[in-house]
Amino acid sequence: MHSFELTSLFVLTTLLRVSIAGYVLTDNYERDNFFDAFTPFTEADPTAGFVQYVDYAAAMENKMIGAVGNYGNATYMGVDYSSTSDTGRQSVRITSKKAFNKGLFLADIAHMPGGICGVWPAFWLVGPNWPTMGEIDIIEGVNSATTNTMTLHTSSGCSIQKSGMSGTANYTDCDTNAPEQPKNQGCGVLSSDTSNFGAGFNAIGGGVYATEWTSDAISIWFFPRTSIPADITASTPDTSKWGTPLANFAGNSCNINAHFQNMNIVFDTTFCGAWAGQVWTQDCKEKADTCEAYVQENASVFVDAYWLVNSVRVYQEGNGGSRKRGLKREVGE
Repeated sequence: MHSFELTSLFVLTTLLRVSIAGYVLTDNYERDNFFDAFTPFTEADPTAGFVQYVDYAAAMENKMIGAVGNYGNATYMGVDYSSTSDTGRQSVRITSKKAFNKGLFLADIAHMPGGICGVWPAFWLVGPNWPTMGEIDIIEGVNSATTNTMTLHTSSGCSIQKSGMSGTANYTDCDTNAPEQPKNQGCGVLSSDTSNFGAGFNAIGGGVYATEWTSDAISIWFFPRTSIPADITASTPDTSKWGTPLANFAGNSCNINAHFQNMNIVFDTTFCGAWAGQVWTQDCKEKADTCEAYVQENASVFVDAYWLVNSVRVYQEGNGGSRKRGLKREVGE
């Protein structure tokens, strides 16, 4: 062979070897170690919610976390549904002790708190010095919403395209201070699938939310319980086989490496506040005059406002290389 051919063969063989390595599991949060990997947030809600976030001791005393009911090996995170308080309903917000830079995040969730008037649940990633290091909202919705809203929040200089996804982008400028968008709007993608949020999600036993964060894009998929890909079940995830994502935050107008760094995983359930309270009259006004009054006076309606998490698994690229999807691009160049 000529030296050029030998070099090309070596490069191709190396790329194939790296491709086969794919994603490698680095973090696995399940029931036995779940709360050890997260820190409870007990400060005032930054989103002005009608909520009191409590520590683990108070949450356990009030049966808001842990082994409550017949939930098998899942992790339970609920809210207070038995008492009344004029300073906000008790709830739990937790933040991962570990921060991440890129990766594949797989959250196997059996139940979520969505679809209840007054409730604002979210599963998300967030960096320090918000919004400088970014925010990725993977699961979020308020009040009686039946579908998921996925959103990025950044500082100035990050916009996305509207293609390459099954969801619908409502805004494309991710800047929280974008002059032509509502304050803190960010760039959101709306799903039309009622099985991926709230009552519809819970009725099918939930499923897996997968979020891939690379230098090129941030993509989100949802797989219902009966349609979880075999490669996820086998712990050998291959995003190139998953088809079109729900959300595909990409485009030449956003340097993802610059806008998303050192991000922690967060689960929380708040009430009312800057979103659920603001849109109260649009879908819940028959319940009470205000969101706060309803949340304060109707404890029992929040019995189903809980997360049930089977696992959160984080994968990183094996051997520091490209996956199969990237291989095709590199060989073709």
